[in-house]
Amino acid sequence: MIRTSFNDNWATRRKVNPFAELSGPVAPFAPVTLPHDAMIGQDRVPPDSETTMEGGAGAYFPGGVHEYRKSFFVPEDLRGNRILIAFEGVYRDATVHINGDYASQRPYGYSHFTVGIDPYLRYGRHNEIRVEARAHQDSRWYTGAGIYRDTWMLVGGLVRIAPDGIRVTTLDVDARQAVVEATTRLHNDSIAIRTLDLTAVLTHPDAETDTVGTTKVTLLPGQETTVHQRLYVRDARLWGPDTPHLYTAQISLAEAGGFVDSDRTTFGIRVLQLDPENGLRLNGQTVKLRGACVHHDNGPLGAATYTRAEERRVELLKQAGFNAIRISHQPMSRAMLDACDQHGVLVVDEAFDIWTSAKSGFDYSLDFPEWWERDLESMVAKDYNHPSVIMYSIGNEIPEAGSAVGAAWGRRLAEKIRSLDSSRYVTNGINNMLAVMSEFVAQRQKKAQENTDGDGAGINTLMADAGDMMNAVSASDLVTQRTAESYSVLDIAGMNYSDSRYAMDRELFPDRIILGTETFPSRIDRYWAQVRQHSHVIGDFTWTGWDYLGEVGIGRPQYADAENSRPSHTAPYPYLLAGCGDIDITGHRRPISYYREIVFGLRSEPYIAVQRPETYGKTFIGTPWSWSDSIASWTWTGAEDAPVTVEVYSDADEVELLVDGRSAGRRPAGAEHRFRAEFTVPYQPGRVQAIAYRDGRETGRWALATATGAVQLTAAADRRTVRATGGDLSYVSLTLTDPAGTCWTGADRTVHIDVSGAGELIALGSADPQSLQRFDAAERLTYDGRALAIIRPTGSGTIRVRATAEGCEPVESVIAVE
Repeated sequence: MIRTSFNDNWATRRKVNPFAELSGPVAPFAPVTLPHDAMIGQDRVPPDSETTMEGGAGAYFPGGVHEYRKSFFVPEDLRGNRILIAFEGVYRDATVHINGDYASQRPYGYSHFTVGIDPYLRYGRHNEIRVEARAHQDSRWYTGAGIYRDTWMLVGGLVRIAPDGIRVTTLDVDARQAVVEATTRLHNDSIAIRTLDLTAVLTHPDAETDTVGTTKVTLLPGQETTVHQRLYVRDARLWGPDTPHLYTAQISLAEAGGFVDSDRTTFGIRVLQLDPENGLRLNGQTVKLRGACVHHDNGPLGAATYTRAEERRVELLKQAGFNAIRISHQPMSRAMLDACDQHGVLVVDEAFDIWTSAKSGFDYSLDFPEWWERDLESMVAKDYNHPSVIMYSIGNEIPEAGSAVGAAWGRRLAEKIRSLDSSRYVTNGINNMLAVMSEFVAQRQKKAQENTDGDGAGINTLMADAGDMMNAVSASDLVTQRTAESYSVLDIAGMNYSDSRYAMDRELFPDRIILGTETFPSRIDRYWAQVRQHSHVIGDFTWTGWDYLGEVGIGRPQYADAENSRPSHTAPYPYLLAGCGDIDITGHRRPISYYREIVFGLRSEPYIAVQRPETYGKTFIGTPWSWSDSIASWTWTGAEDAPVTVEVYSDADEVELLVDGRSAGRRPAGAEHRFRAEFTVPYQPGRVQAIAYRDGRETGRWALATATGAVQLTAAADRRTVRATGGDLSYVSLTLTDPAGTCWTGADRTVHIDVSGAGELIALGSADPQSLQRFDAAERLTYDGRALAIIRPTGSGTIRVRATAEGCEPVESVIAVE
């Protein structure tokens, strides 16, 4: 089918009661280009407001109903064709109307779906498509709202290749060749028997010759047919993290009269193996997954899924040391899958956060029993040709996993996945404590009531550290018994916050292969040691690799005071961010990212982070998702002579700290000391340097310097040239520096952006965790000296981005658009 973008010329507004417009429009439509997040442009509201609907889980953005409409012309010569509109994602409870007539719906907000519109069209005239979407107390994180992913128009004849109808499977690989199978689904909606030639051409840019296969296929009237072709690729180039070779499969359908239809897909040739002794093997080599859990929002863009936004995230996550992404907790976008294919990043694609037990007032549990099969089919159809996808996750922290009926549901989902794709593995991110929560709470309360001498620990004592509590419960016999069947239906036992089971399950369940599907970022040293030690533990996925909107403050630094000695898991309004990502929402790496890189064994130099002076002497009580309130800065104006805590991360035996060339002593580091050392020194402007030593010999050094002199504004685009189409964007980093280029972290000021030429500003943001400023404004207060502007090309030519800030010379960044 011919595929063209359907993203342009839409308009949107909040849904209004039709009776309210009897005397005229009461809410005007605003023009938009898709993808579009209808929620990110709303004003956030405090929780006591009558208009608030999402609370801290949704970053205090209001929910609601949004409608989109578009007028499009359908020429007369398309009459008799099949015409579909493909939606890659509409959040949520989407309904689609064509010329006022109901055409389709899709409750799940993360599924790709198509709508056949040809029965409702008026040929030779303009037509209207209208889409409604609803978001209301239906998630535990920021979801966005509306048509937030790409849309496409598909046009094909009565005989055609089905959408997502091409699948390429690696059957066998040896030193000489790879055997692959190309499977193509065909439709014949005509009333005639049709005999055609189906040709498959497999190409690689570096291959000397193409692989070609042709077969005849007869299609009966009104039937669907599947064609299997066995093809032999000589000297196959294998796909892997270091060599992400991609092939293209071009499928053409022809008959005596000539061309009928064609379609294409990319794929990779690779071999997966799994067993408890060798763990996960890719092309014969054991791979340990250095994983990042990632929510779907794109920070300042909200949920809007631009191709470049997804690609940039994948690039930066890989640069930070991750080799795998677990999308959390919904199917990954096509754009991010494409990026993972291209950059060699492995994927755990997740289906659901909810089955039959609700976690929010109006969530997907209301639709799951009716829609789960179609949504799994949609996910697998999207994923099948992506070599980056190595396993499917059927759920996340499903409470039913600890019950017999829940285990039966898990088996049903796992077997459905296997019936659709037997080439990949199945996991489920099970929170063992949640799976036995009701019985565990009852037992603890009973023990607390029976404990009259004060020797036992009640549930409130255990709650003092949620991480330790989850781990202790996970190791209990109660969990062992109640989750045994739910784990048995899986190829890989996904465990959230349950490393206490890693070693013990090798004895209890010798064939069980474990993946840490979600873990605390502050404990990566402990987790990674076990991943390296145990062959049956294949990796770790931290919560999270990239910071996100919603679940506000779960990872924010907190300190004890007279009123609070325990951390809170939700921050009050106006908090915006979760605060637990290795990389902040602008793409800037936080100190924990460098710490993790050292723990992974990917960085030999030490790294310095400095705790903010105002926190010195306070008792840190952050959650296990928290890291210290530190940044890589030695610029603390106003804190001269005040004591500061300097953190040095290193895998060396010991590290030495030099302050303006004078030694502040040596401290042990390395694995035995959790890869970190701390020094307390009085702050003075100048230079601080860390030197790492192993066996008495220097292995690396790192330094920070104080920003001095006039504050300057810099603007740096991530690329000099961007494309006018295909979802491309330009990211312009705005930084306050001194003349030497050192970031002025303590000189924040408002930056104003003006864009001219072939582009427009679509978002301006910072990593401020609790800013009330909107992302769609043209000015923004920097945070720790940084902000980020995101520019969308509007046509070929040149984009000029001019940035100004008080006390700074204006700066300009020029981007060419092809």
